[in-house]
Amino acid sequence: MKQSNRSSFSRKRFSKSTFLVLFVVASLGAVKLQSSDNNIQFTINADYPGGNIIVEKIRGDTVYIRPDLRDTRGWWFYWNFRILGAAGKTLTFQFVDKNPIGVRGPAVSTDGGKTWKWLYQQKRLGAQFLYKFPVGAQEVRFCFAVPYTESNLKQFLKSYDKHPHLSVNKLCQTRKGRSAEKLHVGKLDGEPKYRVLITCRHHACETMAGYVLEGALEVMLSNSDAGRWFQNNVEVLAIPFMDKDGVEDGDQGKNRIPHDHNRDYRDQSIYPSVHALRELVPRWTEGKLQVAIDLHCPYISGPNNGVIYQVGNKDPKLWREQAKFGKILESIQTGPLVYKASHNLPFGKAWNIGSYYDRYKSFRLWAQELNGMILPTTFEFPYANASGKEVTVARARAFGRDLANALRKYLESID
Repeated sequence: MKQSNRSSFSRKRFSKSTFLVLFVVASLGAVKLQSSDNNIQFTINADYPGGNIIVEKIRGDTVYIRPDLRDTRGWWFYWNFRILGAAGKTLTFQFVDKNPIGVRGPAVSTDGGKTWKWLYQQKRLGAQFLYKFPVGAQEVRFCFAVPYTESNLKQFLKSYDKHPHLSVNKLCQTRKGRSAEKLHVGKLDGEPKYRVLITCRHHACETMAGYVLEGALEVMLSNSDAGRWFQNNVEVLAIPFMDKDGVEDGDQGKNRIPHDHNRDYRDQSIYPSVHALRELVPRWTEGKLQVAIDLHCPYISGPNNGVIYQVGNKDPKLWREQAKFGKILESIQTGPLVYKASHNLPFGKAWNIGSYYDRYKSFRLWAQELNGMILPTTFEFPYANASGKEVTVARARAFGRDLANALRKYLESID
């Protein structure tokens, strides 16, 4: 039996020794499961924004699951599901195939996705986790990382309703009829001295980037010295969801077939959001766009994936600007998650090699060709650990605030 958040399923025949009775509620995308040998009964589904899971089988109190890869080329690690009706019980969740559990285990929410905590405070190995459901817990959600969807953005923007230095509009309509938002922040009345472009979620699964963007916007919209400086000098165009459909549907986004959103900047773009951005930005910039920042999250674990870093440009001049910006950020940061310029990934190292760019063009490679551009860069922000420290929503926002303050210093330095 398989179940995904697209409410599609197929049934498997189970042996009598399994003692399973299955009830499928297709309209809810839910599967209700009961094991007669231990009287465990619960419902598992991913039928909500950002949900993603496939249930392979149940054996006793162990649920065998895997990420739904859909139209992904190869393997990736995003998953997000909820359990209902398991209060007071203990279940084991075993991933089949490769291990998609991050270094602090799953992020867990017991309040319908409003708040999240990592299951483990220290690194755990293995492709399974065990969870004892609190007594009275009606719903518990588990996710590879802390999710960020349209509802999170709307909640954030509520605090800035009718703010004179924020304009929320529509970049485009997606393939599935959703509205992909564009935010204009800062100096919206009259001509700004600088323009800055910030994008997120070219890969739908890279959730933590959204919280970094929130932190940066907090500074730009604040009644502080830094906020007033942005409001008097800079117009920022921010795109929270380049892959809006993927974010809401719970797709991996990375390595999407035939290519993902961050490989769609050469020739004719196939995704409405990329096409719209490429049409909009040259008209909007008027030669004043000098910085473009694309926010990403790296691979699940391993070398270079547990630190905050910039992806180095092949062009020596642009690489020097990245290093300059990195030094400024390193010198002014106050948040708990520490960025070090020495962690930047130079061109020619690890995956940042020539063949990576031969076939497709990324956002950053497109942005560096725009008139007046000085600093096109990509930041990779880890999901769970940054230089050994726990990544949380609050800490991601704090890094975003540091990023905004460094951006101010950098723009002042290029006068």
